[in-house]
Amino acid sequence: MSLKTPKTVLLGTGYSVPEKVLTNQDLEKMVDTNDQWIQERTGIKERRIASPELTTSELCTRAARKALHDAGLKPKDIDVILVGTVTGDALFPATACYVQEKLGAVNAAAMDLQAACAGFVYVSTMADALISSGKAKHVLTIGGELLSRIVDWTDRSTCVLFGDGAGAAVWGAANDKNANKGIIDTYMKSDGRLTELLCSYGGGTKIPMKEAVENNQHFIKMQGQEVFKSAVKAMSEAVKSILAKNGLTGEDVDVLIPHQANIRIMNATVRKTKIAEEKVYVNVDRFGNTSAASIPIALAEARETGAIKPGQLILLVSFGGGFTWGSLLLQV
Repeated sequence: MSLKTPKTVLLGTGYSVPEKVLTNQDLEKMVDTNDQWIQERTGIKERRIASPELTTSELCTRAARKALHDAGLKPKDIDVILVGTVTGDALFPATACYVQEKLGAVNAAAMDLQAACAGFVYVSTMADALISSGKAKHVLTIGGELLSRIVDWTDRSTCVLFGDGAGAAVWGAANDKNANKGIIDTYMKSDGRLTELLCSYGGGTKIPMKEAVENNQHFIKMQGQEVFKSAVKAMSEAVKSILAKNGLTGEDVDVLIPHQANIRIMNATVRKTKIAEEKVYVNVDRFGNTSAASIPIALAEARETGAIKPGQLILLVSFGGGFTWGSLLLQV
């Protein structure tokens, strides 16, 4: 296995989730569903739900502080803050700007990137481009969502899926000490013909907020079966493409961290890519689908618990509304 020399290294990770746990048994009291059906269809047992006063930027900031501590850096060391989210604090300014203020990252530029559930792979790709080109030395990437704010809690087909949380990673330039670690390659793609499969129109110019709220169009809308088929196809492609480009197979991957959307989607992707099930990191059962936050939460948790070990080859893969999808190959 011969890989190119990385230029962008993972320095630290962290995550933060709300304290409140919403179980399947709780949902049984809210909508016509049951624990067995939810687990069989999604693999989810519980998810975290933010309290009314909690904001996306606050969760992102908590995760970022942990990632900075893990990296041994201070907020002033960060050159760029990139936040992937579809549930920002406001239409504008960017949630990243709120995070910058809360952190005191006075030297950073800050911006949001909207690629739905693929958001963290996208912002990490941007971080790699900034660092490998010499435009930045340290980049903070965050995926953060409060999906509970845009879920229709009367729609049993969607409300069982989503949860709240944030995950963060600090990236830096490789040096002699970590020259063999870091981002090996990234892959991004999208298909705007599939926008109607998974969307939320509230607050945009397509359907202004007042009209959207009056017609219940500000909630997440999803065509479940079509999303399933498109997601499996997209994630399988993202895995196969990045491995083939780098002369690798599924056997070379030590840990696969897929977007934690639905256990059936993850299992189908694994079967198509021929990666051993025991290599797949799963926490969807405890956190549900947290969109852009799902991969960084899983990445941080896996490093924290020792599920990821130094020297391993890690593959991140995600899909999201748009349709967007992508993968990232990382040596830790």
